[in-house]
Amino acid sequence: MPGVSWGDTVTVMTFTAEESLVAAARGDQSAFAGFYDATAAAVHGTVLRVLRDPAQSEEVVQEVFLEAWRTAARFDPERGSAKGWVVTMAHRRAVDRVRAAQASSLREEKVGYQEVPPYDTVSEEVQVMLETDEVRRALSALTPLQREAIDLAYFGGRTHRQISDDLQVPLGTVKTRLRDGLIRLRDVMGVMAP
Repeated sequence: MPGVSWGDTVTVMTFTAEESLVAAARGDQSAFAGFYDATAAAVHGTVLRVLRDPAQSEEVVQEVFLEAWRTAARFDPERGSAKGWVVTMAHRRAVDRVRAAQASSLREEKVGYQEVPPYDTVSEEVQVMLETDEVRRALSALTPLQREAIDLAYFGGRTHRQISDDLQVPLGTVKTRLRDGLIRLRDVMGVMAP
């Protein structure tokens, strides 16, 4: 290391989690890194005990530390430890995740138990045929270049870049053909723009 000989001693300052969080509240990112190092294991352990799912736990831990960074100024060292503050935050967020998952599961169960009204398959098939005919007529109103671009993109599943390569035209030209073709389809089919 430049400026340090083997005989010199180097003093490394360490800060408590509280000091690190207070410094982080003033925008000190390296202090927040120290806070993270001091509390990450406890936060992850708390979240994992509640969720029992490692992938979800990692997401929640990220959310907790993002919230801790954003709200570090609210931490009051006189009311408790920084570790306790962030672990409490982690526990609350993990419980919220469990509750949200339960509510979602209950909604899905309710929807699953509702009877599906019978429907007329013949009527549905006729409607699909009529819509298909309408789309065919609308496509015939496009220029051959617009129709080709739309066919490749929407029926062929090609990306704009792939269409550009296939047709050997600039990407902007492909985008213009698609945009103009879709506008023309909308006009021909009488579909209202969003």
